[in-house]
Amino acid sequence: MTVPGVLAPLVRGSTWRRAVFLLLGGVLALPYALLAAAFAQLLGNAGVPRPVGGGLLLVGAVLAAVPVFLAGSRALEIAAARALLAVDLPEPAPGHRIDRETRLRSALWIALHLLTGALVLFAAISAFPMALVFLAGLAGVDTGAGPEDGFGPFDPDRPVAAGLAGLALLVALGYAVAGLGALAASMAPVLLGPAQAERIAALEARSARLAERNRLARELHDSVGHALTVATLQAGAARELLDTDPEFTRRALRAIEETSRRAMDDLDHVLGLLRETADGPAPAPTTPQATLDGLDRLVADTRAAGLAVESRVSGALGGLPAVVSREGYRIVQEGLTNAARHGRGPVRLRVAVPDGRLEIELVNGLRGATGPGGGGRGLDGMRERVLLLGGQLAAGPEGDRWRVRVTLPAPRGETA
Repeated sequence: MTVPGVLAPLVRGSTWRRAVFLLLGGVLALPYALLAAAFAQLLGNAGVPRPVGGGLLLVGAVLAAVPVFLAGSRALEIAAARALLAVDLPEPAPGHRIDRETRLRSALWIALHLLTGALVLFAAISAFPMALVFLAGLAGVDTGAGPEDGFGPFDPDRPVAAGLAGLALLVALGYAVAGLGALAASMAPVLLGPAQAERIAALEARSARLAERNRLARELHDSVGHALTVATLQAGAARELLDTDPEFTRRALRAIEETSRRAMDDLDHVLGLLRETADGPAPAPTTPQATLDGLDRLVADTRAAGLAVESRVSGALGGLPAVVSREGYRIVQEGLTNAARHGRGPVRLRVAVPDGRLEIELVNGLRGATGPGGGGRGLDGMRERVLLLGGQLAAGPEGDRWRVRVTLPAPRGETA
């Protein structure tokens, strides 16, 4: 190993950060040292009755031990270990009650942090200045040290030996700090790592975030995909009839404008859920989400795009739970979009609300002998929506037709 390689731990940035972490433990240990000195003086005073001294010592010991077992102390130690030791520790789950085993591990870590930090701090304020003084003497600087200031190899009358001993002391102190810092970094995951309950809570939170991201992806796919399909069909029809039917062209452009505006509203809603500010999540968007109350408008837009739709509705759509009404609207929207993209009209749409469930059925002709009437990500999104609500979906060709049947449970609850 080369000399620069030997000295590398002393100049490495991680060593200095770990030294700060250890010194932080020494600073936190100072109140305990002062408390211990005060009680030593108190108990050594013959004028203080033993029962009184013992009682005060017990109270002081309890007060000194309480902070070591607090969840907040563990959270602070985790933050310090992440920032200064570069240890990848998960943040404590908010509002989660830590168990006894985790508290004991955390208390042991804090005690070791305070002890090693106190040793490093003592070395820094005693051995370090002494070594610098004798190194300065080696360089010919008059430090005012006399023979009475000698200590072992640190003899002002022998500046060369004292200077070399001071240099050796500084190097040894640096290696000690590097070694203790590396040991702390390796022990932090063991003593500060999450408990089993915290790991489960973290996995559940991650699963919830993934589910929310998937839901938002479905929202964007269904809303924007439907708007682009309608706008494309309307634009194509308007181009063909621009010279012969200007009134139809104006209606098509108006439909494109309205469809695009609603798609932008949906996009703003989804982006508002994703957007975060410096102070945390942004306020919940106020744009209402589409529900089956807007089914007539959805069907009208699809018809205006040139796809014939035969719609039949039975039952009170307004009495459905809000989540069922929203997901039902998106399922119908995606089904009409798939029919416009991949199939041919007319489309027969049936929406019914029997007791305790919502039924949706879409039937359209296949484009070509074997071409699908729906599928891909759109059908996958419909299937995910149905499964999340505990419903059933059946989709596939039946002869020359493509049929989608959806049944969703609709218990009494919050209405749309």
